[in-house]
Amino acid sequence: MANSVTLFAIIFSCFLLQQLVCTNSQNVKGGYWFKDSGLALNNIDSTLFTHLFCAFADLNPQLNQLIISPENQDSFRQFTSTVQRKNPSVKTFLSIAGGRANSTAYGIMARQPNSRKSFIDSSIRLARQLGFHGLDLDWEYPLSAADMTNLGTLLNEWRTAINTEARNSGRAALLLTAAVSNSPRVNGLNYPVESLARNLDWINLMAYDFYGPNWSPSQTNSHAQLFDPVNHVSGSDGINAWIQAGVPTKKLVLGIPFYGYAWRLVNANIHGLRAPAAGKSNVGAVDDGSMTYNRIRDYIVESRATTVYNATIVGDYCYSGSNWISYDDTQTVRNKVNYVKGRGLLGYFAWHVAGDQNWGLSRTASQTWGVSFQEMK
Repeated sequence: MANSVTLFAIIFSCFLLQQLVCTNSQNVKGGYWFKDSGLALNNIDSTLFTHLFCAFADLNPQLNQLIISPENQDSFRQFTSTVQRKNPSVKTFLSIAGGRANSTAYGIMARQPNSRKSFIDSSIRLARQLGFHGLDLDWEYPLSAADMTNLGTLLNEWRTAINTEARNSGRAALLLTAAVSNSPRVNGLNYPVESLARNLDWINLMAYDFYGPNWSPSQTNSHAQLFDPVNHVSGSDGINAWIQAGVPTKKLVLGIPFYGYAWRLVNANIHGLRAPAAGKSNVGAVDDGSMTYNRIRDYIVESRATTVYNATIVGDYCYSGSNWISYDDTQTVRNKVNYVKGRGLLGYFAWHVAGDQNWGLSRTASQTWGVSFQEMK
């Protein structure tokens, strides 16, 4: 009888382990990192993630080839081996373009078959040389309807090239993802949804920057709210729009910001959501008024700011004097991840991991999603 119990325990333990490994391979706990973020590469706690994105490679517009700036080459070359020391199963991505890239150059590259081929071939070659498991395109944003059409063609050809390279090399195919707007329509232009859904392994939705003191200066608001019963500009509204456009729920990954925005209140005594404001606050030293989560937490302690969690929108803000800051704290992150699980989405990602404070947001998200294999050991 004792032997039967022991055998059952072993079989059951193996089953649980298999389920965990299966689950982790099918879900995304992602995070972006870049060299100048303030976090050293070897300090990334990769045990809290299943996928990590190294940002950003860029386009040489003369050669239409993917390149890495000289100051980033060591970090990109060491990225995969470094993060896999703590978590051997973490998958890594070479992320391309980003918010500061020249969108026009990407539009020109995507116009012609030869320039697209040059870009695609160079991206696959570079990813393989540097040991990445995937490629991620962060084109912010196509500037015309022609750009959007050409983006669809680029993804068609990219997927074909990746599959061909895998067959010829005998290696696992590179993963292919893209970071896109919260909505399938951006700046009046429609994404090539069918191409994105068919060719990408998943789509990272940038469910943030809805409001900010530089582009909505007269009123405070949550820059990354999960729900918005007033204007319907929110993470959940974006998810719904992409699903309605035809993207399967299991190809959607929700972006969670590890930063916030600081406004200056017109009247310090009127400090709620959508309070009158006069642009950015000086407390946010960056030009756009943004502040990383760790800086916001330090500010809250130093200024004894009042913190508010709004359950209606699922978002946080704090205020002190004339300063008002929108951000995501642990309760918001927990509820966002629970929303992702409840909707059957593939997972979540963070922009960016260096913004965290002592890995509090990352740990909250990871534990809310479920125990990982690394956490069992």
